[in-house]
Amino acid sequence: MLNILFGECPEAIYNTSMYFDNQYLDCWMEDPFAAEVIASIEKGKILSPQAIDTKALGVIPTTKISGGVKTILLVKNLPQKIFNASTCGNNCAKYLLKIGRMQEVTINLHHLMTFPGRRFELRIVNTDVIVHNMHEMIENAVNLL
Repeated sequence: MLNILFGECPEAIYNTSMYFDNQYLDCWMEDPFAAEVIASIEKGKILSPQAIDTKALGVIPTTKISGGVKTILLVKNLPQKIFNASTCGNNCAKYLLKIGRMQEVTINLHHLMTFPGRRFELRIVNTDVIVHNMHEMIENAVNLL
């Protein structure tokens, strides 16, 4: 399940871009999930673990992908850690939910991210409430920010 901790979180990793640059493993780029996320968000294709061919920038090193994609890949590959997902745009939300359906993960947010679809399931850690749609999420999270 995707767990969200809103507001200050001392144990969260805030500089996800720098953390990714120093921690990612080549095998992460061999995962079909990484290829899906990079194709969708970066409009790119993984050429090798160190090179991504993007529509906008051409071939770039993996360390130059967007902060949102870096955060998604960190959440997926290091589920025991808490990452600040406020670096992610709303286009990352569906992938965070997808990861949450695969494994138990916790992210930290400092804003209300818009999650897609009419129904989803995630847990707000601060209040230990499971929400099923954006209305419930806003109702339960607005006072936590």
